[in-house]
Amino acid sequence: MVAIEKGGACLVLAPEVGGAVAAFTVGGRHVLRPMGAGAVDALLTASFPLVPFCNRIPNGQFVSDGRTVVLPPNLQGHPHPLHGQGWRAPWTVESAEGGVAVLAFDHVPGDWPWSYRAEQAFELRETGFRVTLTVINTGEEVMPAGLGFHPYFPARPGERLTAFNDGVWLIDADVLPTVRHEGAWGPDWAAGAPVAGHALIDHCYTGWNQRAVLSAPGQPDTVITASADCAWLHIYVPPGEGYYCVEPCASRPNPFGEGETGMMALRPGERRSIWMEIATG
Repeated sequence: MVAIEKGGACLVLAPEVGGAVAAFTVGGRHVLRPMGAGAVDALLTASFPLVPFCNRIPNGQFVSDGRTVVLPPNLQGHPHPLHGQGWRAPWTVESAEGGVAVLAFDHVPGDWPWSYRAEQAFELRETGFRVTLTVINTGEEVMPAGLGFHPYFPARPGERLTAFNDGVWLIDADVLPTVRHEGAWGPDWAAGAPVAGHALIDHCYTGWNQRAVLSAPGQPDTVITASADCAWLHIYVPPGEGYYCVEPCASRPNPFGEGETGMMALRPGERRSIWMEIATG
């Protein structure tokens, strides 16, 4: 692990566990859910990158530029591979000093038949941090690319989430998007709603304006902002687990499905970047 500090803020990174954030504290208070001791799975960390696609690909099969690709499952007991390769691989530390750290991951073609380099640049501030996620096509063919972030927040009593959106993708039993519902469905995040007290929420919201606020009585707000092309906000609230995820994404679940999904075609040498900031009062 590697840690960077600035003022009362501390950001701990776990490059060996999917290039994840292990902890982020301000004044000793955990703003993100801390990574469990001895954890070796990115799902147990504070935050991890989604590269080069977000969420699930149905049965791992898709067609890109006339080429059929089939990816194996990467989550035990689940047939639909998700979140790309970065979260299941170790990253290297390129630098870590002066409140700034850079991690990198180089993918060698395999089931995902394109080579790419992914980089995360972390910039720590006294009350927050920004992470910029970049993917670079290092191969000789056009590569599809989508990016996102998967931060975990500790559940606080009475917490509410406010995040503008204009609709939501409803899901089936396999958590795959089925149809887009216009307007509010379930908790009205656009107006601000309690996070707890619902059945499973694992939904992608559309029309997000790149700002979300988690507020709890008597505690500082947590503010999540992101770059303009993060037009989707994925919200995951597993009942009774003591945490939830508010995920800025530049592509949506089923990224090779019909309609606008946010996936881009990168020519050899081209890159795509997004950023996320998490700050607290």
